[in-house]
Amino acid sequence: MGKPVNSLKSPRFCGIRTFQRLPHCTDVAGNDFAVMGVPFDTATSYRPGCRFGPAAIREASAILKPYHHVLDVDIFEQLEGVDAGDMDIIPGYIDESFAIIERETDRICSQGVVPVLLGGDHSITLPELRGVHKTHGPVALIHLDAHSDTGDDFFGKPYNHGTPFYWAMEEGLILPEQSTQVGIRGPLYSRSAWDYAKGKGMEIIDGWQVHTVGLAETIRRVRERVRPGTPVFVTFDIDFLDAAYAPGTGTPEVGGFTTHDALALVQGICPGLKLVGMDMVEVLPEADHGAITSFAAANIVHAFLSCLAINHRG
Repeated sequence: MGKPVNSLKSPRFCGIRTFQRLPHCTDVAGNDFAVMGVPFDTATSYRPGCRFGPAAIREASAILKPYHHVLDVDIFEQLEGVDAGDMDIIPGYIDESFAIIERETDRICSQGVVPVLLGGDHSITLPELRGVHKTHGPVALIHLDAHSDTGDDFFGKPYNHGTPFYWAMEEGLILPEQSTQVGIRGPLYSRSAWDYAKGKGMEIIDGWQVHTVGLAETIRRVRERVRPGTPVFVTFDIDFLDAAYAPGTGTPEVGGFTTHDALALVQGICPGLKLVGMDMVEVLPEADHGAITSFAAANIVHAFLSCLAINHRG
């Protein structure tokens, strides 16, 4: 249990799709991490369809191999993991689905397992953080995205994929003074759109700044804010990537980043941190071309797991 199928014995196009060909098991106990799909997109405001993101990411992940040569680590020499399937959310019902997501995330965390969650729209991160909080308390958030997602409401309603981090801060789920949002860019509804997050102590390194100061300086600034021993949750919205690299998303933005940039940031930021969870959100297969967005998402998750393996190796 906890090891993927050997692709030198069983071809990668064979078998039922799980992330990186891991065993499918809903009982996550005894593992270091568990991948789980969160196929929920009821809270999108533009193009829906990322409920199909988990399946697409899993399909793309079949091409991945266990050894990460940059970090010099074999994930499955260090870690045991499973694919726990998808959460049975209730389409069209936000509160009820959030309760399920919170419960399932808590179930994983309470057993000492790191949840690696495949979305789904970005609203799912709020109930995930509620679930993480039950075991780990408030976390430092590392948020890579084109959008800050710190609005207080959309259309007069609180929960939307543009509001999760407003409510996460209001509920005390994250530690803004140790958290950073990276890559935020694009037109805004108002000049004050980031004022709430900054007022709470959140660092925002916007897209233009990242391009100007470079990846190494961005990595340094993110890492120096996280105090030793603080639990860290990584949330990655695929529209962090430029629309040329991630056309398959609901709210694409230009002026963004390459897949190389994304991998370099994850590989540079995460080693040595107390990683307690991660999600990959907003992959919309219907708008994808050649599955390039899904392949990007799968590789970024692979980079996170490689960092988790580095940390486990000590």
